[in-house]
Amino acid sequence: MKQLMQILSEQLSAAFAAAGYAAEYGQVRVSDRPDLCEYQCNGAMAAAKAYHKAPFVIAEDVLKCVGEDAAFTASAVKPGFLNLDVKPAYLASYLSRMAYEGASVPADEQKKKIIIDYGGPNVAKPLHVGHLRSAVIGESLKRILRAVGHEVYGDIHLGDWGLQIGLVITELRARHPELPYFDEQADSYPEEAPFTVSELEEVYPCASEKSKTDEAYREEALKATFDLQSGKPGYRALWQKILEVSVADLKRNYERLDVHFDLWKSESDAQAYIPGVIETLKEKGLAREDQGALVVDVTEETDKKEMPPCIILKSDGASLYSTTDIATIVERMKLFAPDEIIYVVDKRQAMHFEQVFRVVRKADMVAPETKLFFAGFGTMNGRDGKPFKTREGGVMRLERLLDEIEETMTGKIAENRNVRASDAADTARQVALAAVKYGDLSNQAIKDYIFDPEKFTSFEGNTGPYILYTLVRIKSILEKCGEEDKKALLAPQLLPPAGEEEKALMLSLTDFGQVVSDAAHELAPHRICAYIYRVSNECNRFYHGTKILSEEDASRRVSYLALIRLAGQILEKCIDLLGFTAPEHM
Repeated sequence: MKQLMQILSEQLSAAFAAAGYAAEYGQVRVSDRPDLCEYQCNGAMAAAKAYHKAPFVIAEDVLKCVGEDAAFTASAVKPGFLNLDVKPAYLASYLSRMAYEGASVPADEQKKKIIIDYGGPNVAKPLHVGHLRSAVIGESLKRILRAVGHEVYGDIHLGDWGLQIGLVITELRARHPELPYFDEQADSYPEEAPFTVSELEEVYPCASEKSKTDEAYREEALKATFDLQSGKPGYRALWQKILEVSVADLKRNYERLDVHFDLWKSESDAQAYIPGVIETLKEKGLAREDQGALVVDVTEETDKKEMPPCIILKSDGASLYSTTDIATIVERMKLFAPDEIIYVVDKRQAMHFEQVFRVVRKADMVAPETKLFFAGFGTMNGRDGKPFKTREGGVMRLERLLDEIEETMTGKIAENRNVRASDAADTARQVALAAVKYGDLSNQAIKDYIFDPEKFTSFEGNTGPYILYTLVRIKSILEKCGEEDKKALLAPQLLPPAGEEEKALMLSLTDFGQVVSDAAHELAPHRICAYIYRVSNECNRFYHGTKILSEEDASRRVSYLALIRLAGQILEKCIDLLGFTAPEHM
């Protein structure tokens, strides 16, 4: 169904046209002064110059052409504003249709195929808090874009091909030289990995530290990386085991976050495309040699700051992240031919991706109409304003962060007698995930934010637990209603609002489709967070000011119940788009 604001705009545009003015001036928006009106139109102000008339005269002309059956009442206010309020009867009719249809999201007119690159962990290394934002934001964007009708693929893009693998191989060889992977004569290798994920995760930091002080060790790791990438059988077999163990652990951790990838592609998948990339850049005369390295100039006349060349190959012939990212785009174009590729990456990588995008554009490696978008995000900081750390000052593992939040929520849930002891652990997990995800997503992605566990786990204020508490309260009311009321809710007919709290809630619910559409177009999950916080506040004001279940008028009671049920459906759809769910009791 059409959005309410679209209906208001169409009707007012018709009135502009009937009054002899261009219909385009009839666009309606939410009022800047809700104390004066619900919606407003400033078209008469804009039309004044074109028609050489006072804006108030134009506004009065338009009012005369508003039909009796319009969805709104309107008034002209000097110097020429049009103030609109939705008619209560029309609002009730509109909400009844929403309630019957289950609050659907309008699909975008043009369906697109979109790849979202998010996650980006390195194998052989545990997920830490720095991986949280990419996973949470990317997952939400994937769900939001699917909700408006697009074909979306989430790709984790694993880091599995660089020096970190060479370091792991080198350290494993130092610890376990007897393994067949290091035997030049071996022609078969064990089916089981010779290490657990815990052992593997201890190997990399140890190797990394050694490489910083021991030049010979670092050279050995570089040689191991080269041998792996050149196809050395033992190293390839060991690399496969590293992948198997790491990916199994990554899937377990992402499952806990309710984050799911459609594609488990990696840097290594793009390697086959690199020779073709190099050849294309040379053939087109875009690549040049600079101090032994192969680079592509990407500077443009409109640049306001220096844009360095994009390095494609180092002087020793080794490829870089930029090379792999270019090759990955070529691979994606060949396999999927997407309309858009969105990168959900730390905003500090902005220049890197701008260089990559310019190279593939200059070389015609993507279709002209394919959009490449960098959705950069800010850092997750502690209360001291610095990147979030453990109490000991180290980088916190993501598992530990989730454990601590769940432990906090378990204590709070245990105090609530409405939750059975057997359900307490599951409820705590759901509420903890809501606290973490909402705490992140409620901030504009590009901005840094303070991760405050005490604030995020509160049941009051703009938090995930507060949203869930509102939803659980709605469920509780609906559970208590009688059988006759439940039957009436199968085909609900809402009545015009009886009070200001009710109308405010009704109006906020009409914004649902527009909010999701805006969030999709702007890649902005925080808009959905702001919306459900507003809906939750309106719900609670309505609940506290209205006797819902004890209302004696059956029609009015069913109308109340239909309204809060619709609010609950909208809240549930929104939290699903954000990537979490609500328990039955809290």
